[in-house]
Amino acid sequence: MRSSTESNLLNPRPRLSLEQRLTRAWQRDSLWLKLLLPLSWVFAALSGMRRRYLQARHQGDLYAAPVIVVGNISVGGSGKTPLIVALIAALKQRGYKPGVVSRGYGGKPAYYPLAVTSQTDVSQSGDEPLLIAQLTGCPVVVDLNRAAAVDYLLENYVCDVVLSDDGLQHYRLHRDIEIVVVDGQRGLGNRRRLPAGPLREGAGRLSQADYVIFNMGANSSTKAGSIEAQLGYFADSVDVMAIAARQFTQLCSGESVPIEVWLQAREGTPAHAVAAIGNPQRFAETLRALGLQVDLHSFDDHQWLTDAELCFADDWPVIITAKDAVKLTASGSDQLSENIWVLDIEAQLPQDFVERLAIQIDAVAAGIEIARV
Repeated sequence: MRSSTESNLLNPRPRLSLEQRLTRAWQRDSLWLKLLLPLSWVFAALSGMRRRYLQARHQGDLYAAPVIVVGNISVGGSGKTPLIVALIAALKQRGYKPGVVSRGYGGKPAYYPLAVTSQTDVSQSGDEPLLIAQLTGCPVVVDLNRAAAVDYLLENYVCDVVLSDDGLQHYRLHRDIEIVVVDGQRGLGNRRRLPAGPLREGAGRLSQADYVIFNMGANSSTKAGSIEAQLGYFADSVDVMAIAARQFTQLCSGESVPIEVWLQAREGTPAHAVAAIGNPQRFAETLRALGLQVDLHSFDDHQWLTDAELCFADDWPVIITAKDAVKLTASGSDQLSENIWVLDIEAQLPQDFVERLAIQIDAVAAGIEIARV
């Protein structure tokens, strides 16, 4: 077996992209970022004016079902997709009929709105909408204008609650409930606005949301004090979401293997973790929490992985995310090595949070019925 060093020489890592270098600088609060502060002030002023204008213009908008926006105030991955999948499952258990709207980042459909099914070409839908459709079976509609997507969803499907995948800053979309997700690993970074920091909106925006979900990933040792240190007085209350590994699925065959069985068969063998998601480091930490020695190969969010980026000179297993897997399967890469595995995960939500959310959904729905009479 070749060493990790030998493997890296034969399959050199790509240079850090601008996105990755910026993310690293934001986390370290590099001194040179202060040069960008004037741009951050301009960005904050313009985004604030835009928000006030759009909210005033669409203040009277009302849909036939409650609309829940699941988003974040920082750039990069925070765990929105697993949260939405878990929310759909929880709502279905309580008798709701949820639907999802999305911008469909990375997709280029021939027309909008696009109704996404499990068979939709990922190049049209984008990876996250297709993954949600495959995992939940609920209706998913993609449109650059999320308000138009909601209209289409409610006109063509039986839905009594709508989840917007991202779109917290899409203020032309009326929303009844806001859920903001914060990445437990990155937190709010240096708490500065773009481009001097990772924030799309100021940290105080958290206090305006109905719920703040702190995604602690697979780190079960996260303490309440750590959450308070990262969010401070910005959030009135915080609910914690954990990420649990469910199983490994072989990419080429679709065969699923329980976590324990897979690990026992490869005891002591390191693994390559390849991820083109918003926070690849969180993916690597989930694998390390399982006891794996991981060599991480990270790429920009939504990037399409090539065969070469998944082939290594050693015989270590190659583990990818479900979000990357939907693109690989669509591109015919399911003919790749049998050594490529997908880590299937699920978000674990506090029962109290789900109950409070259901009560609020019912209250909003009752208000909508009264308004329509």
